[in-house]
Amino acid sequence: MRKRKIPCSRRFTPPRRSGFTLLELLLVLAILVVIGGIALPNFVGAGQEAKVNATKVQLDALKQSINLYQVRMNKLPETLEALRDGPSDAAGKSKWVAPIITEIPTDAWENTLQYSVNGNTYEIRSAGMDGQVNTDDDITLEGV
Repeated sequence: MRKRKIPCSRRFTPPRRSGFTLLELLLVLAILVVIGGIALPNFVGAGQEAKVNATKVQLDALKQSINLYQVRMNKLPETLEALRDGPSDAAGKSKWVAPIITEIPTDAWENTLQYSVNGNTYEIRSAGMDGQVNTDDDITLEGV
């Protein structure tokens, strides 16, 4: 059996440069834009939902503070400031021991919270994302 000789080329050919063509780069860019267009609205919606949930947690914590005030003073506070400063009447001041909260909280959008008392019930209201009270996006909590 005879071996065959394989001709060997003596010419040196440099290796081809590997890289991306302009068409490939544009295709990848188009795919990224489509994915970003789908994902971005979902992330924005998640941010607003997180703010709503944070405001609900804030209102629940404030409800606990109001309940503590009611146990201490045997009445509801007239304002949210009463949780920090104590009651405004002299009889209530004599029972006042210490502040329940150190500062008046705001909602997740940095709006002040609305507090109203109606007899033995109260309502705490956040204006929500638009900052306008008595609109569809308001977040309310009622207590007894």
